[in-house]
Amino acid sequence: MHQLVNFIHREIAECGPIAFARFMELALYCPELGFYEKEGDKVGRGGDFFTSVSVGPIFGELLAFQFGRWFEQSECTSLQLVEAGAHDGKLAADILGWLRIRCPKVFQLTTYRLLEPSARRRQWQRQRLAEFESKVMWVGSLGADSSFSQPTDSFAVIFSNELLDAMPVHRCGWDAKAGAWFEWGVDSDGEKFVWARLTAPPPTSILGLPSSPDLLSVLPDGYTIEVSPTAEKWWDGAARWLRKGKLVTFDYGFDAAGEFQPERLKGTLRAYRDHRANEDVLGKPGEQDITAHVNFARIEKTGIAAGLDTEAFDSQARFLTRIAAEAWKPDSNFGDWNPKRTRQFHTLTHPEHLGNRFRALVQSRA
Repeated sequence: MHQLVNFIHREIAECGPIAFARFMELALYCPELGFYEKEGDKVGRGGDFFTSVSVGPIFGELLAFQFGRWFEQSECTSLQLVEAGAHDGKLAADILGWLRIRCPKVFQLTTYRLLEPSARRRQWQRQRLAEFESKVMWVGSLGADSSFSQPTDSFAVIFSNELLDAMPVHRCGWDAKAGAWFEWGVDSDGEKFVWARLTAPPPTSILGLPSSPDLLSVLPDGYTIEVSPTAEKWWDGAARWLRKGKLVTFDYGFDAAGEFQPERLKGTLRAYRDHRANEDVLGKPGEQDITAHVNFARIEKTGIAAGLDTEAFDSQARFLTRIAAEAWKPDSNFGDWNPKRTRQFHTLTHPEHLGNRFRALVQSRA
């Protein structure tokens, strides 16, 4: 991984300290060298972290059941499923596999789009989804600059699982003495990377940093927050692309009430490697995951500004349990609820596992 380390050091030598958002972008997504671009499985027991998808197929099966119900209630003639951040395509395989067996009429009317800009990850997804070749297509982006548009007679569900938390963030701190926000950057110190305060003030118009006098008057010196204009821009583009349907995401984060908490003096940035969390996010770029909590309040506001209505913002446990309650009905055609499915469902919904840690946000355009 010395190539990526040397690349970042060279950029700092040429440009001076770089914003942390740039460091995070390179550490995770630099072609062939970033954490998500390297060969090898990052998810599951043998990887660096677990997701709801790695628990087993029940997550995708419940989503497929719900997506099919939404489509059947829409009176549209086709279903567009658009998954962003599909990694190796396992969730897509779980969803399409369930639809093909349990809901063949909906399956015939479904087109599955994977929103994937990375050529390497597209290759992994093609291998995983070879049996669904006629159903799957790839697109690079959504929004005004995309050549891919939603057909007028289709119902679309754009969804992601643990995508927004891995989008680059700006790390900003509060200077109580100066009464101003500053931005943390990354500098070189020999062979290491270290935190450095950037001399230029943060772009407040882009970052939308808090400005309430009542809040700032009590905010401790050095209080640190992360802001992701990249995530908000992505959500805005997806929302504006959507003519009729749902925009759904699963991730961990907080609402407006949880945005400022005494225990988060240093923010929420974490690195993950071998299922262990650590705060050394500047160490070993490309060899560990970097994440920050999603500010769902800002994401929700972004969708509303683009014309969407919020249908649900809830814990993953409550969201999936509502779907399961319908799937458990005798006429649902969901399939046998066997012990294996039960174990997977408990992991997804139990408060000590993934149930309360993850949130589900659903917005829609009718």
